Amino acid sequence: MSDVKNILLVGVGGQGTILASKILSEGLVEAGYDVKMSEIHGMSQRGGNVSTQIRYGKKVYSPIVGKGEADVIVAFEKMEALRWIEYLRDGGKMVINDFEIPSVPILMGQAEYPTEILEELSAKASVLAVKAAEIAQSLGNSKAMNIVLLGALVRAMNVEGVDWKKAVASSVKESFIELNLKAFDAGYNL
Repeated sequence: MSDVKNILLVGVGGQGTILASKILSEGLVEAGYDVKMSEIHGMSQRGGNVSTQIRYGKKVYSPIVGKGEADVIVAFEKMEALRWIEYLRDGGKMVINDFEIPSVPILMGQAEYPTEILEELSAKASVLAVKAAEIAQSLGNSKAMNIVLLGALVRAMNVEGVDWKKAVASSVKESFIELNLKAFDAGYNL
């Protein structure tokens, strides 16, 4: 059996998915793991989806996570969680931002945002729903929701021997360090 762990981070362009992935990868490297990361930006600057695949373990040969292989999926938006559920392995975990970003068809009135997404996903997997945008806003800036989700993910992963606060601080602008450290703690302590 492989010791490699598979994580997917999925969201919409502008949510900070890639920054969270880079901080996570940096921390895992610091902990001594071999880490491979792959990111896909599908029209991300126009509100399209963004996905990052991270694999870590003693020796990792590929950054690609196949269907049914993800140990954890972190969804920065609820509909993205629904789109990627087929990548979660049996017994896997989902950390989901309880947050909605309507797609273009929804904004144009051609479709409706799906209801009861969290309930549907909870029937299929272990789900931690996080109101990351609200938590980040209460700290001073809703854009820190990515770091709130990162904190929740790190707690769910239970990886020891990493100075996560150092990884966060070294990855954000100096003027945002304090906010992001508070956001990380808020997510970690959920």
